[in-house]
Amino acid sequence: MIFYPDSEKVKKILNRGELFEDKYLSDVIDIIQKVKKEGDNALIELTKKFDNYNLEKKYYFERSELKTFYDKIPENLKVAFNRAKDNIEFFHYAQMEKTFLLERDEAILGQKITPLEKVGIYVPGGKASYPSTVLMNAVPAKVAGVDKILMMSPTSGGEINELVLGVAYLAGVDKVYLVGGAQAIAALAYGTETVEKVDKIVGPGNIYVALAKKIVFGTVDIDMVAGPSEILILADDTANPAFIAADMLSQAEHDELASAITITDNEDLAKAIEKELFAQLSQLERRNVAEKSLREFGGILLVKNLEEGVNFVNNIAPEHFELCVRNPFEYLYKIKNAGAIFLGHYTPEAVGDYFAGPNHTLPTGGSARFFSPLGTYDFIKRSSIIQCSLNYLKKFGNNIMDMADSEGLTAHRNTIKYRMLDGFKEDI
Repeated sequence: MIFYPDSEKVKKILNRGELFEDKYLSDVIDIIQKVKKEGDNALIELTKKFDNYNLEKKYYFERSELKTFYDKIPENLKVAFNRAKDNIEFFHYAQMEKTFLLERDEAILGQKITPLEKVGIYVPGGKASYPSTVLMNAVPAKVAGVDKILMMSPTSGGEINELVLGVAYLAGVDKVYLVGGAQAIAALAYGTETVEKVDKIVGPGNIYVALAKKIVFGTVDIDMVAGPSEILILADDTANPAFIAADMLSQAEHDELASAITITDNEDLAKAIEKELFAQLSQLERRNVAEKSLREFGGILLVKNLEEGVNFVNNIAPEHFELCVRNPFEYLYKIKNAGAIFLGHYTPEAVGDYFAGPNHTLPTGGSARFFSPLGTYDFIKRSSIIQCSLNYLKKFGNNIMDMADSEGLTAHRNTIKYRMLDGFKEDI
């Protein structure tokens, strides 16, 4: 499980995001076209096929119906989810952008912030269900002021997840459709007889969901193209091997395609972590999943020094990144590419996944090089504001006309010219 910088495994991990697209792309395109053409009938057929659930029995839950499921949540979980919601709101209110107006050279310049009207959130329901994902996707949308939140969540194996539905009520979701996969994304993007078309789709999902989001982008906006989960840990000799192994396995148990890696320059620590991994694996319910994940895309990378380790972190651009070192702030600003950064020995990734407040919908597969975590900025539009006086045109009109001339756009030039002529006439 220990490997080195010149290992083929490094190349495999770095190219992990590209491994599966070709295999599933044609199937996803077929599903999207079917939903566009057949609407609800396609969703009914595909949901029977993939989820063994009959939508004709129950297609969706309105907000008033969701409250019934919220009321059934055990009290200890209600307390936990309500506190987590408060933390998420607190963090995301701090993220909010504001409308502003400025004055410069007798012009008013500004930016108007407008919430999106209708958003679709996708909550997985495959190998595991994620009520925490409901909070992380819906709460920032509510904070941003989105008018209507529609949710898609499949009934894996034909069973409805009541906790997911209850948390949807807590998070402010307006309607939950019992549809999953690429067909759910297509329905949100194009609409059907029953599903309302939205302005943006957010939330994680399997490879079918990720590819469908990629294809419908442009018809609607999306947050990011998220793939299998991943964690990368940079550790020095102060790290606790049991902590590190537990954190690695927290991602490896998600999915056979998940990636869990520790980078260290300490060989004794690497061996101790390896020993802990095998010991803790034997206690996991999802042992087979975690083992395959570690074998294919995980392990302990032994480097010459932590500076070399930082270079690997920035190349891999992980979804979750833990700095389990003596002084994490010493390395924090050297990290350029990471979805979420967890500092110190007592900040496991699970704190961020469930409770602390920053969003757990994060870029994967190296896309932290250019994508950001989900936030309130994903649920707003920015409109520029400009107002000019006649004096402004008199002062800068020649500059603008010269620039229009440089591009050969005479009509652009004339929009300034005629206003200037009219203005000079007023002076006479």
